[in-house]
Formats: sequence, C-alpha cells, structure tokens
Amino acid sequence: MAQWDGRTRGGVLGYKIFIWILKYTNIRLAYFVLFFVAFWFYIVLDKKPTWFYFRKIHKYSRLKTIISIYRNYYKFGQILLDKIAILAGFTKKFTFNFDGEEYLHQLAKENTGGVLIGSHLGNWEIAGQLLERINTKTHIIMYDGMQQQVKDLMNEVINKKNIGLILIRENDSSYLYKIREALNRKEIIAMHGDRFLPGANTVTTTFLGYKTELPAGPFYLASKYGVPVVYVSAMKEKTTHYHFYATRPKYLKYPANIKTRKAELKAMVDDYVKEMEKMVRAYPLQWFNFYHFWKT
Repeated sequence: MAQWDGRTRGGVLGYKIFIWILKYTNIRLAYFVLFFVAFWFYIVLDKKPTWFYFRKIHKYSRLKTIISIYRNYYKFGQILLDKIAILAGFTKKFTFNFDGEEYLHQLAKENTGGVLIGSHLGNWEIAGQLLERINTKTHIIMYDGMQQQVKDLMNEVINKKNIGLILIRENDSSYLYKIREALNRKEIIAMHGDRFLPGANTVTTTFLGYKTELPAGPFYLASKYGVPVVYVSAMKEKTTHYHFYATRPKYLKYPANIKTRKAELKAMVDDYVKEMEKMVRAYPLQWFNFYHFWKT
C-alpha cells in the first residue's frame, strides 16, 4: 500500500478566491466555479486509486466509474468549500440532522472524557465544528501537513470557540502529552482512524473485501486511559444539508497481555471498520482517500 504523506494539497490563491466568493456572493456561485476546477483536477491527477475504489470495491461499470471519479472530485471540492464556509462563520447557510448527538452530551454530562474517531469520509471538519454544541472542551487531532501560508489564511477566518487543535508533526511527540493532559481533564479528543504516517503502529484488517492497514493508535489511547470511544461522521446529503452520525459510547478493554495485544487491537479496529463500511456503502461518492489505500 502506498502510504499517505501527511500533506494537504491546495494553494493560497485558491483559498482566497473561494473565501471572497463566499463573503460577497453565495456558495452556489462557488459550486459553479468548482465545476471547472474539478474538471482540471480530473485531467491532471492520478486516477488509479479512485478507479480501483469504484471499479473493484463497488463493482461499477467502466462508464459509471469514469463518471463517478469526476463526481467524487466535485463532491470533494464542495466539501472543502463547505469547510471554509463553516470555519469562517457562515454556519447559518447550512442545515443539519443529528443521529446520536445525545451520546456526546452524555459524555459531557457524565464528565468521562472520550475519543471520537472519524475518517476521511464525508466532512470531518464540519463534524468537528458541530462539537461546539457539546458542553465540554474538544480537541481535534490533525496532521500538520497544511502549507504555512494556507494555515495563516485559515487562522484569519476560523471561528474558535470550545474547539482546540492538537497538531501532529514528524519527529515531535509532544502531541502525546497534550492528548494525555486533555483526557486526564476529562475532555474529548477527536481524530481520524483511517490514515497514518510511516512508523505508526498498525494492524491489518479487511475493509470492503480487501486487505488494508489501519492505525491502532486511536483505539490503544482510548483503552489505555479508560475513556469511551464514539465513531462520528458528517455526510453531505443535499446542497447545504448535512447528516451527523455518532455511535453509542463503548469502553475498550486495555490489551495488557503483550502476546495477545495485536489480536485485541485488531478486534477494536474491526469494530470501527464495520461502522465505516456502512457509511461508505451509503455515501460512495464521499470517500476521500486519494491514494492506494488497499493492499493490492
């Protein structure tokens, strides 16, 4: 499997153009411009990973695969624009349905802390922003792969409330201490469960019929600190409407026995995979891992 390199694509000029459109016109005009941007990326990007996803995983015909690849790029662009809009404070432009939000309120009320595990499916950033509705501090764990100029620009427009960021950088383990401190304070951390950088502890699992590697870290952390895990997603259903999903909190038993630890961690990951498979089948166009995700 070709590994993800941790970097976020996209230039400063593109962000500025779309922020200007959102500020002075409306998001539908931004979506119209996106038709052409998505076509450009369709031409220049390596489509092999996405071709495999639609052709082999979903068993689409060749024609449907070609169309779906473009629609997947376009949907990804829409979700990036939505992310910018929500982070910039244009929340009223969107509507939401909530399934399982009561579980997150339960974590805050019982003061247990917790680990929310999402994926690169749907709009993770919007799911994170919706956590401001929960009456506790939430820390979103992110890889620091965004260009500095883009980060500076986004910091100018981001609406920070009770949401914090903990950045993961190569050759820097300080984020582990920040996570530990947050969980000791009975706060919530939110992170991905479907990507990892070289050197991370992983387990091999079967996802949608093919072998892949997934990180064990999110599940190990939850079991080590004795906090519940919740799987979360925010899926785009209409132009400006999202559906937020959260599963019932569950406690993972700490794998204290070194000999059985790998198998126990795999069982934890497999449980997460079952939830992710449901979302992928329901929203096939919103899978956004544009690299060789499966072992083939």
